[in-house]
Amino acid sequence: MGNHDLPKVPHDAGSQRRTLSLTAYAIVCRCEPRAPCAGALFVQALRAPSTGGTTQGKEAQMANAEKSAAIAEITDKFRESGAAVLTEYRGLTVAQLSQLRSSIREHATYAVVKNTLTERAAKEAGITAFDGHLQGPSAIAFITGDPVEAAKGLRDFAKAHPLLVIKAGVLDGKPLAPEDITKLADLESREVLLAKLAGAMKGSLTKAAYLFVAPLSQTARVVDALRQKLEEQGTATPAAAADEATTDVAEGGDES
Repeated sequence: MGNHDLPKVPHDAGSQRRTLSLTAYAIVCRCEPRAPCAGALFVQALRAPSTGGTTQGKEAQMANAEKSAAIAEITDKFRESGAAVLTEYRGLTVAQLSQLRSSIREHATYAVVKNTLTERAAKEAGITAFDGHLQGPSAIAFITGDPVEAAKGLRDFAKAHPLLVIKAGVLDGKPLAPEDITKLADLESREVLLAKLAGAMKGSLTKAAYLFVAPLSQTARVVDALRQKLEEQGTATPAAAADEATTDVAEGGDES
C-alpha cells in the first residue's frame, strides 16, 4: 500500500487539526481476507476487553473458600478427637506413611496437614499445645479411640523408623510433651486394665459367695446328723438326738 492510498488529511487553517487513528488505518488497510494485516490485528488486540483481572479475582475467591473449608475441617477433627499427636515425617516414603496409618487406624486418623491452616484451626479449637511446633512437613494423629494404643503405635513406628519425630500432643485439652507421650505408651491398654479389674471383681465375688454358702452347708450337716441319730436311736427323744447331733458336728468341725 503506497502513500497515495492513504486518505488525505485536510489542514485548513481555521479548522482543528485531526490525526488519523489506528482504527481508521485498519478500516482502510487493504489486505487479503486470508492474511489480515498486522495493523488490523494490533487494533483488534487493543480493542479486545481484558479479562485477566476478573479471572484472577475468581481464582483468589476459590482459593480463599478452599482454605476456609480446610480450616473448618481440621478444627472439627480437633474437637471430635479425645487426643492428638503432632509429628514430623520428613524423609519418610509414601509407603511408610501408609504403613503408619494402617497400624493406628483402629484408634486414630493420621493426616498430613499444612502448618498455617493447622495453626489457625488449632486457635479456633482452643488448642495451644502445638504453638511453636508447626514447622517442617507436619502430620497429626487425630485420636478418637484408645489413646494408649495410639501412642504405642506411634512409639513403635518411631523406633522402627527414626525419621518420624513426635513433637507434641494434647490429651483432653492438656498439652503433652514427647516424653509424656512415651509414658502414655508405656501404660497398659484399656483392655488389659479391664481384664485385671474383672479378675479382681471375680475373686471378690467368689469369696463373698463362699461366706454366704458356708453357714448353709453347716446347717445342712446338722440336719443330716440329726436324721441319722433319730434312725439309730429309734426310742430316743428328738430333742436329745438333736443335742447329740449338734455336739458331734461341733466337735468334728467343718471338714471341707
